[in-house]
Amino acid sequence: MAWNGRHFLSLADLNCEDMIGLMKRATHFLDAGDRYEPDSPLTGKIIANLFMENSTRTRCSFAIATKRLGGDSIDLLGSTSSASKGETLVDTALNLEAMGVAGIVVRCSEESGPQEIAGQVGIPVINAGSGTTAHPTQALLDAVTLTRYFGKDDLSGEHIAIVGDIKHSRVAMSNIEGLTKLGAKVTVVGPEELMPNNITCESSSDFDSVLAEVSATMMLRVQFERDAKVGEDYRDKFGLTQERAQKFSGAILHPGPINRGLEIDENVANINSSPHNLILSQVTNGVATRMAILEHLIG
Repeated sequence: MAWNGRHFLSLADLNCEDMIGLMKRATHFLDAGDRYEPDSPLTGKIIANLFMENSTRTRCSFAIATKRLGGDSIDLLGSTSSASKGETLVDTALNLEAMGVAGIVVRCSEESGPQEIAGQVGIPVINAGSGTTAHPTQALLDAVTLTRYFGKDDLSGEHIAIVGDIKHSRVAMSNIEGLTKLGAKVTVVGPEELMPNNITCESSSDFDSVLAEVSATMMLRVQFERDAKVGEDYRDKFGLTQERAQKFSGAILHPGPINRGLEIDENVANINSSPHNLILSQVTNGVATRMAILEHLIG
């Protein structure tokens, strides 16, 4: 892999070959199952998880990934950090570096927060979600999930829908970047009021017509905490209902957490035995993908 980036801040910094290289390494870790990596590339190293916003899957998977690589991690959450006293994000990161951590994984509401930290510290910084524009590790694990489903290294020839609250979704923004680099056609679907102006791919408000054309659909959570508002007909127009799912033979993804009964019906989300339901596979693949990133940058 040619990429020798010092940080992992955005998929804009990687090309298709770089992504495939990391994805292949993630596949190695997936094939190893729950075993710890025998070479323990993070032995003696501590990773700081600096999460200024709530998280379940991302934060826990980074902690598990670190331990499986032989390292250790500490969690610093916004509500328990000195940020609640007015300390800046960069000052918090500089103090963590001064304590001897080998890398910082950061989630924050600031769009450029990870970039600002990376410009000030001398250790690797990984973007675990910033503002509404970037969640590159999620997009990479989604790519791992889809390529394994389709059985190929890239996504050339595939048409993928991203459906829901596009306006507030950093997952959507990073996936548009990553899936397109891997050769996929991407169409975003949602109500006009939840569609940003700067979309770089096709967009539609007709979910049924798009669903008839795509090989995978990624459902997104309506982000009410970011003041997203939807009408009473949202589920009927944009939800993956049981009726729609029965007509659809492609892959179903959701980065979580799920508003069950709104963007995806309870029965559709629960059919984990179906080879087309990849929601929990995304969670499993998240650990392996983050192992690949940590190993490459720090190990």
